[in-house]
Parts: sequence; structure tokens; C-alpha cells
Amino acid sequence: MQATPPPTEQIDWLAENATTDALSPGFPEKMVILDCETTGGKATYHRITEIGLLVVEQGKITARWQQLLNPEAHIPPEIQRLTGITPALVKDAPVFADIAEELLTYLTGRVLVAHNARFDYGFLKNEFARIEQAYSTKPLCSVKLSRRLFPQYKRHSLSAIIKRFNFSIENRHRGLDDALMVWKLLLKASALFPEDDIAAACGQALKRPALPMQLDPAEIDRLPKAPGVYYFYDSKGKLLYIGKSINIRDRVMSHFTQDYRNAKDLQMSALIAHIDFERTPSDFGAQIHESKQIKALSPHYNRRLRKVSRLYQLVTATDAAGYLRITIRPTEKTAHPASEQFGLFRSQRHAEGRLSKLAEHFFLCQKLCGLQADGRGNAPCFGFQLKRCFGACCQQEAATAYNERVRIALQAYRQRIWPWPDAVLLEERDQNDSELVVWHLLYQWRYLAQVKEWTELEEWGYLLAATTPHAAAGNTNVADETTPQSSSLPLADDDTTSTSSSASVTQAGDFDLDLYLIMVRFMLQPALMQQHGLRIIPLCSAQTASAEP
Repeated sequence: MQATPPPTEQIDWLAENATTDALSPGFPEKMVILDCETTGGKATYHRITEIGLLVVEQGKITARWQQLLNPEAHIPPEIQRLTGITPALVKDAPVFADIAEELLTYLTGRVLVAHNARFDYGFLKNEFARIEQAYSTKPLCSVKLSRRLFPQYKRHSLSAIIKRFNFSIENRHRGLDDALMVWKLLLKASALFPEDDIAAACGQALKRPALPMQLDPAEIDRLPKAPGVYYFYDSKGKLLYIGKSINIRDRVMSHFTQDYRNAKDLQMSALIAHIDFERTPSDFGAQIHESKQIKALSPHYNRRLRKVSRLYQLVTATDAAGYLRITIRPTEKTAHPASEQFGLFRSQRHAEGRLSKLAEHFFLCQKLCGLQADGRGNAPCFGFQLKRCFGACCQQEAATAYNERVRIALQAYRQRIWPWPDAVLLEERDQNDSELVVWHLLYQWRYLAQVKEWTELEEWGYLLAATTPHAAAGNTNVADETTPQSSSLPLADDDTTSTSSSASVTQAGDFDLDLYLIMVRFMLQPALMQQHGLRIIPLCSAQTASAEP
């Protein structure tokens, strides 16, 4: 029941885009995605003509199964035209009783997932009942998941989803093909939403929550099914916990499913007497506000999000023998000309832990990584003796080969350079409520302020950059025009200076690693920007504008 945790391995996940080949851990570990074709819509009367299913284990498809069935009943002409399943096609197919035992091996111990799950589950239960075989489960309906995760869309039929995401399908209204479309929907959700939001949506569909004894059910009734931040209080008004979600009601209810993961969760649930919330237009604002509120209010049951004044980086420099050496240093305002900087870490210990894992995975030399003392001369490192190093420490591996491996290892840790010439407004607009809009004033990956009125921009020293290419084109996808590069990231302190004419303004927002990671994740991913109704509006400083002829 924790809020989005502060990343300890830093930049790994920033290279995500809107596609993935595995499901989010927020989905159940063991699932079977199933689709039935039938002779009609009444489960107690009509029969199954085809079953297609996908077995999913820990986010990966491990088996596929498709079987035509002889329904021992009439197949109406309109069903034949829709599915392509004719009496001649199923004449020699097995009846349900023949495949029931094999089907159960796929269903048993797995969560049944289906689009409009009541339909498919109803047909399965009735077919099993006809052969006096018990089958009961709590199905996970992908229609309900789509409604919870994509509330901005009105239609959630499988055809609408296929069109929405431009999925390709060979045989619509056939069991395995339709099951694959549900799989693609879950993949798309995995790429676009955090694990905890997916887990909350699944939890609401699968579990029957029981409210805390001190909590009035009316507190739940007033919670919106919309993005925002929520607050748990005890009977004396003490703040217990702050969380965020794309669906506040679903996430709050997921706290009360009675499968508490630790004693602290159970203890907190017993204390909750009041719930408050604040709406945000999208998940971006919810993540930003949650992070800031946790730091400001320090709720008792939240993981502490400290605002650190010093961060650490991995720095590379070429030694006299031509090998790249990696050291860990506190961040500086500008990178040294002979070095490159990678990653942002909350402590030296976190940086050392990540560097140790990189050295192990990419067979990097522990001495050249600063993980082992140099010792005397070109003595090999300890990893070389264990065949975990190819000999760069004793010059048995060419510097060019070793250096290339170092660059590959650190590639994902390159800092993202601010791709706009000056500050920007990030417009966040609720796609279901045009009146709910927030403007975030951002510069150099710092959160400066939430701007409520356009006139406030002048107080901050900025004007709309109406003549810039971005503004003229209404471009919101700066990520497809800007390749992130390594860059020093200045931290606010007493003598911060800037080459921008708005230097005095930018000091107002200290650098915050958590907010930086949120901004980078959204602002450099066009799919997330579009998904959450976000638009970037370039600005220019008032001083610069007044100086132009």
C-alpha cells in the first residue's frame, strides 16, 4: 500500500516507450486469457463452437491453445457469417466433454481473463455443468479494466479497442485471434500505466473489499473515479498516508482487500477514519503532487521521500593507458571537459550498488570501476581471477574493446538534456472535463510553480514564445525531435548562476530527483503525453523578448 516508491536504481526505466513485450507485475502472475465463440448469446441454451486461450505466466505467454467444438446444436446463419464457423467445419470436431479435462489443466490455478468476462465465464460454467463437472472462479474482465484505465474513451468493445490502438488482427471473431487482442490491450496498459495503478484496477475487479471499522461508507461514495491524490486520516485528524492514482476510488478500495502484505498495512487500515482527496487532470499532476505533498507533510505510513541536497553520478575519464575509468562523484554544476557523467543517485552507496551490478553484468574491471583498490602495477583485479573480467586491469584486453563495453553499460544512464531553449508551460487538461486544467511552469527539469492565471507568467518573468517553431506548429511531441544527450545538471545553491536571462527566476525551483524522473518519463514520451492530455507551450523570458528589435 505504498505510494510510487522513489527509484533507487535511477534512470533504468526512463528509456521506456509506449510498447513492451511483457505484462506489468500489476497483473496477476498466472492468467489464462480466453475467448469463446458460440451459437448465440444465452449461456443456458446456446453452446460453444470454439475456444482459444493464451496461458500467461509472470507476464509472458507460455502456451497457446485453440479448439473447434461440435456444439451438437444449430449454428444460425448470422453467426456463421460473423465467425466463419460453419456446421461443416465443426462436424468432425470433438464435443465439449471430450476436451473438458484438457481445458481444465489450462484453467486450474490461473485467473480467467476475458473481454466481457461474464459472457465467456457463463458459457464455461454451463458447459462444465452439463457434464457434471464443477468449475468456479472470479474472472477478470478486460472491459472493466479498459474502462478503469482508459476512462477518456466512451467505447470499450473489442472492436473499439482494436481501432483505438490500431491493432492488427487476421480473423476477427475467432477464439485465439480475439484472445490475442486482449493480450495486446494488457500490453498497451503495461506500457502506459504504473504497476500500482494496474494492480488497483485488477484488485477492484477480483476482490471484495471490507471497509475499516472507523470509516463511514459515505467517505467512499464521494470519492471520484478520476486521477488525483488521496489522504488517509485517523479519528483525531492525524495524517496517516498519502497516495495517488488515475482512479482515486479504485486505488483507495484496493487498500481494503484484507490481504495485507505486512503488519504495518493492517495497523494503518484499523486507524483510518477519514479520507480526503484532491483532483488532478491526469496521472502526471497526481505523481507530481503526491511527491511534493509527501515531502512537505511526512505522513506516518509513507516511505520517506527525502529532498536531498547532494546527488551522485558515475563519471568516466580516460587514463594514461587509454582505458575508461569510472568514478563516483557528487554532482557538479558543469561536467569536466575530459569526463562524461551518467546517472543520478541519492547516495554514494546507491551509486556503488548500481556500478557493482553493471560491472558484473558487462564484465567490467573492478579496479577500473573503482570497486577495488588499484594495488601495485598492472596486477589483475579479483574479477579477472574469477573470469569476470577480460583483463583490462592487466592490459590483456584491448582498450578499444573494453571502452566500447563501458559505453554500452552506461548508455541507459545518460542524463536527459533540457530540449527547449527556455522555460515551458506544461498544460494538463482533463480530457473528460474541459474546465479542469492546470499549467505547470518548468525549466531545466525543475518544477517552478503551478500557474493558475496567464498573468502570473509575467510575475515569473516569462512570456509566451508565440513565434517559436514549437508554438507555431502546436508541437507537443518534442521527444521525437530531440535526442537526449549527456548533460551536467545544475543544482540550486547559494551561488547558482545561469546563462539564461531568467537566472533569477530559475533559482525559485530547487532540483528534485523525484520530480525530474516524473517529468522525463512523461515529457519525453509522446504516447504518454497524448494519453494524459498533456501539451507543451514554449516560453521566452520577458527580458529576452524586450531586447529583440
